[in-house]
Amino acid sequence: MNPLVELNLAMILFLPWFAILGWAYWYWPRQPRGRTRRLYDAGALALATGAGVWSTWLSLDIADTSYGKLWPQILASTLSYAAFLGVVLVAILLRRQLLRRGALAR
Repeated sequence: MNPLVELNLAMILFLPWFAILGWAYWYWPRQPRGRTRRLYDAGALALATGAGVWSTWLSLDIADTSYGKLWPQILASTLSYAAFLGVVLVAILLRRQLLRRGALAR
């Protein structure tokens, strides 16, 4: 297998699901949708993607291959999913507070 594909296989396999989750995060709630809100959401999704990629690479480095060659990919998939969802969850909770205060309505 191509080493670049092997390094990023977990992210490649989860990319469609991350796209669906990102789309749902971006479009819910529909209002208010000002410039500040769009910048906040774009930053949150970029941070979530970066966390997913970073955790994939980190988990491939720390995975114990004595359980088999597939274990690093399983660990990478699990941790990248957890990192992506963790960042999105924090962003949702923070966005809710900011929307209540009206800080993202502009």
